[in-house]
Formats: sequence, C-alpha cells, structure tokens
Amino acid sequence: MRADAARNLTSVLRTGARLLAEDPSTSMAAIAAAAGVDRTTVHRRFANREALLRAVFQAKLDSAERVLDEARLTEAPVPVALHRYLEGIVPVSREWPVNTRRMMQQDPEASARREVQSARLSAFVQRAVDEGHLRAGTDVAWARAVLDGLVDSVAHRFPAVEPPQAADLVADAFLHGLGTA
Repeated sequence: MRADAARNLTSVLRTGARLLAEDPSTSMAAIAAAAGVDRTTVHRRFANREALLRAVFQAKLDSAERVLDEARLTEAPVPVALHRYLEGIVPVSREWPVNTRRMMQQDPEASARREVQSARLSAFVQRAVDEGHLRAGTDVAWARAVLDGLVDSVAHRFPAVEPPQAADLVADAFLHGLGTA
C-alpha cells in the first residue's frame, strides 16, 4: 500500500472509531469529511458502515493484542506487567473508543478474538491472586470488572491524564484497593 493510501486508511479508521463511538448512525460521508478524504476513498475500501466498523474492531483488537504481548503478563512480575498493560491499554482505549459489547454482537470473528484476549487478562488477574498481590479468595470476574472499569474511567473521563500517570493511578487503586496491604 502506498504511504498516502496507508495514511488515509489510518485516518478513516481512527476517525470512524471516534465518530461511530459518539453516534453509531454516523454516515460514511461524514466520516470521510472528518477524516479529510473523499467519500469515494472510503467507499472504495469499505462497502458500507458495517464493513468500516468491522475494520475498526479489528484495528482495536490488533492494538490490544500488541499491548497484551508487550506487557508480558505471564513472565514479568505482576506489578510490572500490570503497569505495562495499563500504560499501553489506556491509549488504545482512547484511540479506539468503540464499544466492545457492540463489537461482540455484530462481528463473530472479533468476538472470538476478544474472548481470547479477555481470557489472557483474566488468567493474569488469577495469577495476581495466586501470588498474593490481591486478597486470597478474590473473585477473578469481579476483579476484572473493577480493572476494566478503572481503565475505562481513566481513559475516557480523565483524558488529560497521560498514560504513565494513568497507569500509576489505576495500578495503585487496583492493587491496594483489593490488595493485602
């Protein structure tokens, strides 16, 4: 893909993610205009809004997968892996604000990928419990909901907080709010 075509695609995907998160009925023409490309550029790549949305979902999943890989959830010490994950996932959440529940309802392939990623993160939370970073007996599903809520909150309600500071805030709240200390 030519460099300008790649830039246009990236712009359309990011703009589409933002606009479709704000209003799922946003038109392809509005997305094209906001992305600074011609409407035919968008229609050449995506047959309809649903195809664009599927591509946005895949881009979000690709980004989240890189974060999970780079965090080294199974190898790094739990606090280090947690901070790496948080520092990476906050920008992903901000860049790709589309609702994952909608993604799971509309795109079976994306849903399956999301389930695999979710299982990786749940296994990490279980590891945190097993290693004593969270209280013994902590329900992993509940702890995941707390972690996901903290990430969502810092990513979208506090957009001025830079990712390293956001990671500090969330890690501290997660580990000490549920921790043994």
